[in-house]
Amino acid sequence: MRVAVLDDYLNVAKGLADWNSLGAEVVFFSDYINPDQCASVLAPFDVVVAMRERTAFPASLINALPALRLLVTTGARNNSIDLDACRQKGVVVSGAPGDPLSAGATAELAWALLLGLFKGIPREAANMQQGLWQTSMPNTLAGKRLGLLGVGNLGQRVGRVGAAFGMDVVAWSSNLTAERAKEAGVTMVDKQELFRSSDAISLHLVLSARTKGIVDAECIAAMKPTAFLVNTSRAGLVDMAALRQALARGLIGGAGLDVFEQEPLPADDPWRTLPRTLLTPHLGYATPENFAAFYPHVVSAIQAWRDGNPIRKLT
Repeated sequence: MRVAVLDDYLNVAKGLADWNSLGAEVVFFSDYINPDQCASVLAPFDVVVAMRERTAFPASLINALPALRLLVTTGARNNSIDLDACRQKGVVVSGAPGDPLSAGATAELAWALLLGLFKGIPREAANMQQGLWQTSMPNTLAGKRLGLLGVGNLGQRVGRVGAAFGMDVVAWSSNLTAERAKEAGVTMVDKQELFRSSDAISLHLVLSARTKGIVDAECIAAMKPTAFLVNTSRAGLVDMAALRQALARGLIGGAGLDVFEQEPLPADDPWRTLPRTLLTPHLGYATPENFAAFYPHVVSAIQAWRDGNPIRKLT
């Protein structure tokens, strides 16, 4: 049995689980594999381990891997895997959960970005290192409006922190009701009002055919010139070209982004030098505790499949 462990950017996978217990050849890939090379690189492997959605597995790739019999993804779901193609080919897909206490890590990162933008921390920290002193006046949060797109688990966590800061927290999603909004401790508004009136907007929707591009050019154009947009969910929720143009022209206050259309973001990508941005490399879920749980669960999933009793099946 040959096992490929993908996208181990931090070179930590080998030391976080007992891979030797598999009695297999395990190859760790710390570098991102270009999509047009995936088929040739992964062709010899019976088992492939995907780190969340870093590498996509569309039907074209699934069908191009002759040896593939098991695909294990860290996390409980992976929208980048074509599960129908796996079923048709007889490939088992299993999940490998992370640390329950890290469930709010993405909400924590959203607030790191929000605070960084509101308080101008990256700019002031850089100016301090250049010998400067007090070059701006940081914004207060109390009395400002925080708009949430989506009030599931993560949206509610972000909303509670906003309320603790004295912010007016409003929310919208296509299936949100006034009753559910009240239970979540937020005020329901329509989508137009949320973008028009919020001082900061944080995205917490699952990317799907229904939500793709839900933050379109019209939404971005409606934002206040001082407002911030934070996205720790998925880049596909946003018209990134419209957002890039708004930031370049100074039409909104700024954006905090943890997710991008292409990941890893190329070193020369224009996003890296765009003004009014605070960027992080998809850190939302990347906690030490999550990774320490992911990989032992991966090994147990491979062992169970090898023994004829697959666990945590997604197909």
